Amino acid sequence: MADIFPWDLTVVVTRFPDFFQAAVVTLEITAAGIVCGVVVGFVFALMKVSYSRVLKAVASAYIFIVRGTPLLLQLFIIYYGLTTVVAIPPFPSAIFALGFHNGAYIAEIFRGAIESIPVGQMEAARSIGMSHRKAMQRIILPQALKRAIPPLGNQFIIALKDSSLASTIAVPELLLRGRQLGSSTFMYMEMLIIVAVYYLILTTMLNFILSQVDKKLASGKREVRKIW
Repeated sequence: MADIFPWDLTVVVTRFPDFFQAAVVTLEITAAGIVCGVVVGFVFALMKVSYSRVLKAVASAYIFIVRGTPLLLQLFIIYYGLTTVVAIPPFPSAIFALGFHNGAYIAEIFRGAIESIPVGQMEAARSIGMSHRKAMQRIILPQALKRAIPPLGNQFIIALKDSSLASTIAVPELLLRGRQLGSSTFMYMEMLIIVAVYYLILTTMLNFILSQVDKKLASGKREVRKIW
């Protein structure tokens, strides 16, 4: 039986608390990377839907390059490649890479949400004297942000799992902790199982939060329908 199932699963329970600090680091990287990604994505989405050809071209080039290259490569370029210009520590490098990478996908999410709003709403706002900027702020963007919530949630979960790549530049997150304890105890599978359980817990928590936000928005829509 030992040959068929050679792992000591009791270690999963006893060593589980040893990964708590690494889980905190993973959450910190993910949260900071998501915030950066949302800011970057929102800015580039507005550039993509603007009337300026230059801004559109810059946004399109950014999205094309980021979506066409892997996150790991971008992380290495930021951490190793930019050291000739400026030294960036591992933790901010991971945050910057995660935000830079997710920003391209979030930009497309915001762009799609903005363009999904009927053109007639902008025309109606302009017809009553609103400027284009004010119509975007008061009419278009509030609706677009609500429509962007479900795909944004999926992207946030992807960002959480992508944060594991920070282990390649020695950020003390979950995967690096698992590899370190695995090499010191020679219990690689047990440590990787603990890492997997932590990720399942974190993604489940994030899924729950996002589902609650989605329900809140859905109930708001139902209330509006009842009023009308």
